[in-house]
Amino acid sequence: MSAIARLVRPRSVAVIGASADPGKTSGRPVSFLQKHGFAGAVYPVNPKVERIGELTCYPDVAALPAVPDVGIVLLGAERAHLAVRELAAKGVAAAVVLAAGYTETGAEGALRQKELLEAAGAMRILGPNTIGLVNLTDNIVLSASGALAMDHLPAGPIGLVSQSGGILGALLSRAAARGIGLSKLVSTSNEADLELSDFIEFLAADDATSVIALYVEAIRHPDRFRSAVRKAHQAGKPVVAFKIGRSEAGAKAAVSHTGALAGSDRMYDALFRQLGVIRAKTFEDLLDIPAALATGRKLGGKRVAILTSTGGAGTIVSDSLGVAGFETPAPDADTAAQLAALQSGSHANLDRNPVDLTLAGLHPEILRGAIRTLLASPSYDALVVIAGSSAVGSPALLADAVHDSLPLSDKPVIAYVSPHAPNVGAVLTARGVPAYTSAESCASALLGLLLDARPAQDESEVSAEPQVDIGDFSPGSLDEAQAKTLFTRFGIPAVKERIVTTPEEAEVAARALGGKVVLKVLSGEITHKSDVGGVAVNLTAETVGGRLIAMSADVEKATARRPQRFLVQEMVAGGTELILGLHRDALGTAVLLGMGGVTAELFKDTTMRLLPQRGGLSREEALAMLHELITWPLLDGFRGRPKADVAALVSTIVAFSQMAAGLGERLIEAEINPVFVMPAGQGVRAADGVVVLGAAGDV
Repeated sequence: MSAIARLVRPRSVAVIGASADPGKTSGRPVSFLQKHGFAGAVYPVNPKVERIGELTCYPDVAALPAVPDVGIVLLGAERAHLAVRELAAKGVAAAVVLAAGYTETGAEGALRQKELLEAAGAMRILGPNTIGLVNLTDNIVLSASGALAMDHLPAGPIGLVSQSGGILGALLSRAAARGIGLSKLVSTSNEADLELSDFIEFLAADDATSVIALYVEAIRHPDRFRSAVRKAHQAGKPVVAFKIGRSEAGAKAAVSHTGALAGSDRMYDALFRQLGVIRAKTFEDLLDIPAALATGRKLGGKRVAILTSTGGAGTIVSDSLGVAGFETPAPDADTAAQLAALQSGSHANLDRNPVDLTLAGLHPEILRGAIRTLLASPSYDALVVIAGSSAVGSPALLADAVHDSLPLSDKPVIAYVSPHAPNVGAVLTARGVPAYTSAESCASALLGLLLDARPAQDESEVSAEPQVDIGDFSPGSLDEAQAKTLFTRFGIPAVKERIVTTPEEAEVAARALGGKVVLKVLSGEITHKSDVGGVAVNLTAETVGGRLIAMSADVEKATARRPQRFLVQEMVAGGTELILGLHRDALGTAVLLGMGGVTAELFKDTTMRLLPQRGGLSREEALAMLHELITWPLLDGFRGRPKADVAALVSTIVAFSQMAAGLGERLIEAEINPVFVMPAGQGVRAADGVVVLGAAGDV
């Protein structure tokens, strides 16, 4: 067995610093192991105590009669490393270190954590600052969480990995109260050694787990995370993640708009989307979505039937589903006729959706008939059944009717419990019908099922990194002309332009370019040129010289520097403005695409893709990015507009991503804003550019 397997399924456990008082935190692990039926050997270690209950207590690790699989270390941070060293010397596979006072406390704690790792040697460490792990599949609890004081903890197919110890207990108790069965729960906390990805991989191979739920504070090893999630998907196991920190000010001061538009949370969104990880929007979703996924039922569309005996609750659910993008169509003629045949009365509303049985819903056969009819109907992809107040007195009525009908269909079935009746929800969930107490949770669960069908990015489909020499560019911020020269080397077309220094040269350039022109200040130190009066449009050969003189004065007034060089550019008309940018952070390198121009930060209509581990984006991924934009219809002929040259834009996105991949860490920042997308067949034009290079050799 691997060290992680021995940690999760130990045959023997040593508890270092165990107390004879089960009321103390240090007394809980031994007490909980016994309470929840651990069948292996338990070795308490405490030099001050001879026995804990019926168990012999040993003075130190060396005195143990056998080598345990796992050691739970309950000592404080100042002594925990001593116990870890003793366990490692004994040949123990893994240690669970509960003590706090490590990297989470600062530099001194970081040194203490380093000492802990050195003491462990080849032995694996869970923690420190962890609450431990719980294996409900095999009745093994290696934890001091107070939630384990509960008598009944239902086992089930949902595995949970949390980077917070307290959250493990919160989810364990919430799941138990709702009848949601969990398989394994692990608190990784400081992740000095074992981390999130280790346990995703373990759960991917665990026969008792079919869904993996994650509480994420930070992904410390993105490449390992990508690999672990792919293994989970290869095993047919969906992954749901709740990532905290959405309100964090991820945008930083940067020379490009991209830095403000991206931010760390947007990077997590991109990573999860590309890997096929379902992102839980709320903490409740972290149980609600896995509960639906654990049924193993697939959602093939957005059409949902609602079966109720209380009209108000049906309307609430219908409204929430509509907001979430689901459809609640009325029954087709055949389905309506079958529903009508279930009863002779005329009080029920059986020809509309929600299907309201009113008092007929109290009759088991009518209820079963309605459920089976809706599940068999070609008009619906899923069914929401509503438990009204009558379910409080007889929760089994609805639960049995739905449970008996489940084998007849593979469509998802969930329940909304309208009254405050936790026992009703628990009964339904235990019978295979995930139950929710809010209409919004019903919508979230169905969205999770819908997203489960979304394919992950295929990283085998990537574009090659071109070999381009950039040795003639110096480190630092390039001016706009240099930036566009760099872009063109990677195959990105730019507007026609001339560098000028005098009004006379500007006039000559404007005549050569023909038509209307744009005048810009040219400086590597001024990137937001319009903010300092450094951009003028709709100029002609007759007006460009005078505008250059005025612009020079405006820019000097705003920056205290007199500009020496300017750009005269062709003025592009008839195109759609987009922004194409590069963003880097701890998760990797991403390409950002969105509505461009000066309003980019205002509208924030953007999407992102992290680059594959090698190469640039594929054409398929680039096209998918375009389809995710709210403004995609503007490129696709909205209201008679000419269709844009999407093929050329896709080529530009791919080329930009190849540039980012090829230059690697040398490319600190890069942005094209705007890139003009012309009508079909006319290509694209990079009209402005920002590039910041780091020091390195030729690429």
